[in-house]
Amino acid sequence: MQNYGLTSVSEFVGDRIVYRNLDAADERLPRLADIRAAVGISGNTIPRKSELDYGRVIVHLLQSARALDAPGTSIKRLIFVGDTHMNDGTAFINICRAGNWPGLAFIGAEKNAPPQADVTTLEGYPLYLANRWTLLTDFDAFCARQGFPVDAHTAVVLDLDKTTIGARGRNDHVIDAARVTAIKRTVGDVLGATFDAARFQAAYDQLKLAEFHPFTADNQDYLAYICLVIGSGMYERETLVADVRAGRMPDFVSFIRAVEARAADLPDNLRALHADIYARVQTGDPTPFKAFRYNEYRETVGRMGMLPADAAPEDLLAREICITHEVRELMLRWREQGALLFALSDKPDEASIPSDELRAAGYAPIHRTLTHVVGA
Repeated sequence: MQNYGLTSVSEFVGDRIVYRNLDAADERLPRLADIRAAVGISGNTIPRKSELDYGRVIVHLLQSARALDAPGTSIKRLIFVGDTHMNDGTAFINICRAGNWPGLAFIGAEKNAPPQADVTTLEGYPLYLANRWTLLTDFDAFCARQGFPVDAHTAVVLDLDKTTIGARGRNDHVIDAARVTAIKRTVGDVLGATFDAARFQAAYDQLKLAEFHPFTADNQDYLAYICLVIGSGMYERETLVADVRAGRMPDFVSFIRAVEARAADLPDNLRALHADIYARVQTGDPTPFKAFRYNEYRETVGRMGMLPADAAPEDLLAREICITHEVRELMLRWREQGALLFALSDKPDEASIPSDELRAAGYAPIHRTLTHVVGA
């Protein structure tokens, strides 16, 4: 591994990125509210990454971005670079279908095994599954062998978290550490002297497991809130786990309604926070625990570019959220070949973009925050 110095993701994608709210950082591109009718999305819902409506929004943004950069040039094919087989693979398929484009996807995750890439398909679309990020070079050659040129007619969609930054299997644990620290900090601030770190950790470690995803919806805001309520003593972890497993507490909405029925028993500071989160859940806000997400932003950027310029690669990978060298190197090359680059993040905007106050103090969105580039 080597330290390749400091830069930001914006070096190669600019502001061509959307976080969870699906409003591009590039303000020249249309807002989600302005394109709902055009892409057939009704109501005020924000499509999630695995949904076909998400693919329709991304296609509209890709076409708008291409028209800005190269008027009259159409997108004819798509390349997707991500880190998860099902979540990123599904997003890739939905974008291809919505755009009526052929596509190829690279799905990477560093593993302690000899380098290997397997080509498979998901619903008929090719996936290049690699156990080394260095195999991106081979994927470039694979595209050429498939007669899939990377040029001005090619849109390249990059997953941000655990691909472009914090590469899965290599550096992703630092992203996870930022989130867990943010939850602890938020819960600790609310509960004060009554905060029991061991009690919190036991609840978080168990309820984050896939077994409980139907209950938590694999939503970190929901999980943070549940751990907060457990930390307050209103629910015992063991009792809640038994209720979930027995089907007596099937989902998060059931849980927060149960807390609402006993809200008078909560301490004053927790009662006010519960009321805010409960109201946001009622409106369908997928990120109702705003205080947690604001802390997550601070914890995330606090782990970017904070070590000395000449820090050893192993220290950077252990303590910083780093840009993946192999991704950056290939994206710079593909951009020179004329490809349109666009990044996606499922991280909420509140955890990705600074408040006006922090921006005035010099903070930047995650994709514009300087950090070290590390890779082979």
